[in-house]
Amino acid sequence: MPRPILYLLVLTSGMTTMATEMSGSRLIAPYFGNSLFIWANLIGLILIYLTLGYYLGGRLADRRPEPRLLCWLTLVTAASIAALPFIARPIMSLAIKGLEQVSAGAFLGSFAVTVLLFAVPVTILGMVPPFAIRLRLTGVETAGNVAGSLYALSTAGSIAGTFLPVLMLIPWIGTRDTMLLFAAALALISVAGLGRGLWMGAPLIILAGIAIPQGVIKPDPSAIFETESPYHYIQVTREGNTTFLKLNEGWAVHSQYNPDRILTGAYWDYFSVAPWFSAGRPPADALVIGNAAGTIPRELTHYYPDIKIDGVEIDPDIVDAGRRFFDMNEPNLTVHVADGRPFLRTSGQTWDLIAVDAFRQPYIPFYLTTREFFEDVSGHLNDDGSVMINVGKTPGDSDVADAIAATMRDVFPSVYSFSVGQFNQLVVATKQPAAATDLAGRVAGMPPDVARLAGQVSSRVEEVQPGGAILTDDKAPVEWLTDQMIIHYATQE
Repeated sequence: MPRPILYLLVLTSGMTTMATEMSGSRLIAPYFGNSLFIWANLIGLILIYLTLGYYLGGRLADRRPEPRLLCWLTLVTAASIAALPFIARPIMSLAIKGLEQVSAGAFLGSFAVTVLLFAVPVTILGMVPPFAIRLRLTGVETAGNVAGSLYALSTAGSIAGTFLPVLMLIPWIGTRDTMLLFAAALALISVAGLGRGLWMGAPLIILAGIAIPQGVIKPDPSAIFETESPYHYIQVTREGNTTFLKLNEGWAVHSQYNPDRILTGAYWDYFSVAPWFSAGRPPADALVIGNAAGTIPRELTHYYPDIKIDGVEIDPDIVDAGRRFFDMNEPNLTVHVADGRPFLRTSGQTWDLIAVDAFRQPYIPFYLTTREFFEDVSGHLNDDGSVMINVGKTPGDSDVADAIAATMRDVFPSVYSFSVGQFNQLVVATKQPAAATDLAGRVAGMPPDVARLAGQVSSRVEEVQPGGAILTDDKAPVEWLTDQMIIHYATQE
């Protein structure tokens, strides 16, 4: 094999390995999400496949050090990667249907079956570096130089295969076509090594897959919109007159809108009560971290018409969906496309209410749960201001909420916690000392709906006492606590 072709094959294989991993995470996200658990399994299994490939590649190269064999292997890999987006989605759809009919415990098995789809291509890609070293090696005196050069070339390809899909290709042409593009590049180098033959058309056949209509990513009869953003798979569904925003696997609803009513019957409603824990007046301004499609700002605007709201949302495509499908066009709402904590740290403004409802399902970003974050929050609250955060929980397990509440109590003089349904815990803190009875005493000044909600809260709110483990920027095992909660819930069903 000519040396340039061998080098290109090693470089392209490295690129394709990481591009497959990056694209694979996006392929899986609409069905299983992109939690830390998913990433750990995806990365771990791909490393297992690569390890197996390194071993098998070395053994095969010693037995049959044939350049054409290596090119055939990479051509088969290119074909299997090109087929992945077409066969994976139907399989994942069947897995999700089975999951809905069985239990949460089926998640682990169905996810494992999905990730096994990557076994063949990634294992063969792992075979390329040791095989290439064997082909280039002419004597032990140059073994170190040959091995180092080829692994450096493979790693350089992996670097390109990491950044190109994430920063350019997936946002530009989508997940499926990104995989097809890298598969075609690998096929092109493979057929160059094989020489003339019928297989020379393989790269063009793979590229022709781009012309196949995409169709819907995740079929749902109630879906009215879907897209892939740099951060999420976004789906908007409508049932009757109510519109829902769902992200990634869609198990959680991130925003809800009904033009005929304001209250949703869910945890969002209680953010309108939060200011009254600390102040005996309506809030003049609010900051919403995790604005999504604007459910919280809509309710605050309805009950407090003079309020000015700053909404922070990291994903611009979610903001666009909010304006298109959720009537998120209130003149008093200013939406900032930014990450919540950096926005807070660079802002010189203060607010009466700071609402935190940010999730990369199923996790709250850990840096929005720490003592240092709540110290920043305290510095951006007015003297009689309050902060409320939504925390996920499961029946009988509120460890994450308890840890966050203990951390807030380490910063604020008064902290209260109460459940809303089975899966949400709201924690509210006030900048000035407050008593639980203050909320009931302020009912007369509240809008009627808010007063009714405050009455419900008063009967079940619990005051958080000092003590407990404190979450910090250095140590905040939010993901670990959440994983334990989910696993416990799944195994108890």
